[in-house]
Amino acid sequence: MSRQELLTVAEFCAEFKVSRSTLYEWLAKKTAPRCRKLPNGQLRFSRSDVEKWFNSCEVAA
Repeated sequence: MSRQELLTVAEFCAEFKVSRSTLYEWLAKKTAPRCRKLPNGQLRFSRSDVEKWFNSCEVAA
């Protein structure tokens, strides 16, 4: 099994310049990238899932 880069909630928010509340709103609406919940309740986002999600957000000008 290969190890992939995982982002914390803070890292994701910093990278996309959004607040935690915005991220949790996206998660509730199911518009955020896929994430994994660790046994301690913390969330992690895989870099590949984040890239796929971001690419799907593209809109025609």
